Amino acid sequence: MRLLVRFLGFLFAAGTILFLVGVSAVAGLLWHYSKDLPDYTQLKNYEPPVMTRVHAADGSLLAEYAKERRLYLPIQAIPKRVINSFLAAEDKNFYEHGGIDFTGMARAALLYAQNYGSNRRPQGASTITQQVAKNFLLTNEVSFTRKIKEALLAMRIERTYSKEKILELYLNEIYLGLGAYGIAAASLVYFDKSVNELTIAEAAYLAALPKAPAQLHPVRNHDRAVERRNYVIDRLAENGWIKPAEAAAARKEPLVVTSRSNATHVFAGEYFAEEVRRDIFERYGEKKLYEGGLSVRATLDPKLQVIARQAMVKGLVNYDESVGWRGPVTKIDISGDWGIKLAEVKSLSDVSPWRMAVVLEANDQSARIGFQPGRVLGGAVSKARDTGLVTMDGVRWAK
Repeated sequence: MRLLVRFLGFLFAAGTILFLVGVSAVAGLLWHYSKDLPDYTQLKNYEPPVMTRVHAADGSLLAEYAKERRLYLPIQAIPKRVINSFLAAEDKNFYEHGGIDFTGMARAALLYAQNYGSNRRPQGASTITQQVAKNFLLTNEVSFTRKIKEALLAMRIERTYSKEKILELYLNEIYLGLGAYGIAAASLVYFDKSVNELTIAEAAYLAALPKAPAQLHPVRNHDRAVERRNYVIDRLAENGWIKPAEAAAARKEPLVVTSRSNATHVFAGEYFAEEVRRDIFERYGEKKLYEGGLSVRATLDPKLQVIARQAMVKGLVNYDESVGWRGPVTKIDISGDWGIKLAEVKSLSDVSPWRMAVVLEANDQSARIGFQPGRVLGGAVSKARDTGLVTMDGVRWAK
């Protein structure tokens, strides 16, 4: 009996020593990595580079200038459905944890073990606060050291700032693809809408982007983008943030994006806007122009500008027809996909509705032509191929 007591006492002493050694080691490790942490208090006075916007005389948006497309929104101006979409996609326990989500880490580790060897992408365990620490204060280096610093900074940020402030920083800084930083800019770039106009499906798609914006491109990787968007919608319903009927309707909604170059705010005033840009540059310099978030009111009247452009184009076309046929701009091989080759031919961009075209086949009475295809979001040539028929009456001027 006495030996058993001694043995248990030995185990207790050994366990105590090991525990104290472990605590000391962890404390030493934390002290070591805490020595050179970045100053997280600078987040209080964070002023991001914001794009300059030029408005026409009637207040309509004429042009935007920025190196990083960004508009800063206070958290109070961001709708709850947008916030919930990002929480569902990135950090559903955001309001419960103190910077590190240990439950999420355990869940991610379990899923990793279950999917080991399946080539499936591991589920991330970084909280929104950790992402703020990384995006603002650290680099994208993949290392054990950076993850420790990220976790330490996250806990300090949580003790210093409110949850609303952390969310505000995150939603305005996160990169969402196509040069858009922050939810306000991304809403305009992808859907030409303010954040208040986003549907559940649109908000869910934007919330799906932070992990891999390039891999979830709405045109090049459309099916994958829809799959990830629907995953976010499912998480919204699972968390009780939207009703099952709303989730079902959102999943059926097609993912349709609006190219900003074709949006209604672009008027026939590109040359005018360029003169405004030069004037701002000369007055305030490059940094203010591209990062200062200036709001400029110009004298251009969009309605009169469109009428003037139409009159100019009509005069140019009449003059060109009076000169007669001057031959083709160039010649291309129309075998295979003629659209790709035609898209590379430089054409006039300011004589709308006239478009560059290639003759696909011709006879004595008419010619079938193929119009130069446009470009989709991201710059790729559109897959649509529009053709038309030119009759003899339509080219009498050429003789």
